[in-house]
Amino acid sequence: MAKKTARKPNAAFMKPVTPDAKLAAVVGSTPLPRTELTKKLWVYIKKNKLQDPKVKTQINADDKLKAVFNGKSKVSMFEMTKLVSGHVS
Repeated sequence: MAKKTARKPNAAFMKPVTPDAKLAAVVGSTPLPRTELTKKLWVYIKKNKLQDPKVKTQINADDKLKAVFNGKSKVSMFEMTKLVSGHVS
C-alpha cells in the first residue's frame, strides 16, 4: 500500500500579493497570500450579506466590490477570483 504524502501548499498561492486601492477598501492594504485574500473577501461578502440567497454562486456587489468587479453589480464566485487578480501586484 502506498504511503500518503502530505500535500505541499503551492508556493505561488503563498506568495504575498499587494492589493491596489480599490481592493484595499475591502480587504485592507497589507500584502497577504492569495488564500488569505480570498478568505477576507468571503468574510466581507458574508458580513454584508452580498451572496445571492437563491443562487449561492452569485455575488451581489456593493459600491466597494463594484470597483473591484469593474463596475459589475453581479458576478459569479469563479469570475470574482479572475477579477480580483487584476487588482493585486
